[in-house]
Amino acid sequence: MRLKIITVILVLFFAFAQYWGLKIAPPDRMMGDIYRILFVHVPSAWNAMLLFTASFVFSLLYLISKKQKWDFWNEGVTEVGLVLTGLALALGSLWGRPTWGIWWTWDPRLTATAVLFILYAGVLLFRRFLEDPITRAKIGSILSLFVYINVPIVYLSVKWWRSLHQVQSSPQTMAPEMILPLRLNALAILGIALFFVYWRVQLARHRAAREEAESKPPGGSL
Repeated sequence: MRLKIITVILVLFFAFAQYWGLKIAPPDRMMGDIYRILFVHVPSAWNAMLLFTASFVFSLLYLISKKQKWDFWNEGVTEVGLVLTGLALALGSLWGRPTWGIWWTWDPRLTATAVLFILYAGVLLFRRFLEDPITRAKIGSILSLFVYINVPIVYLSVKWWRSLHQVQSSPQTMAPEMILPLRLNALAILGIALFFVYWRVQLARHRAAREEAESKPPGGSL
């Protein structure tokens, strides 16, 4: 019952944030209405980096404590972060076509983000080939620590190199009437992301229980 209430609240809050971004926020002076894509594109990118940072922390916690629950959380935040990164890339491409005149360019920010997506997809794919839960958690944590190097590169790429992409979006780079819908959508997408992470962790726990049961010999221990 409590989860149903939380689900309804998240859906309503996301709908409210989207309504504000689509209907209440004024059109941009230069981009018109197409800029409204940024109310999902930017929060998706923000929350993806937040979840990948959480993956870094959970990986460290697992390697230090060897407690499997940290691997469950690591896998959950990585999967949801990967989905948000893919969403940010797709929406950025949709926004780039009418504003930049191209669907894609090998811009430093875009390229670094695409590499980030490929690296974390590779980590999740590699985990699928490891049947032993302890080996999967250990190797997965080490790989997650390694690929996290690309997260600050993505964030700082617009400062380090000459980029077509604008600098990091923030309240200082936006018109005042666009700040609130950006923050509302950031909170709404974060809430939905954490909701999916929670359910992904529950699935990982069920999988671990099943793997433990299957590893026992039929008829109980000898």
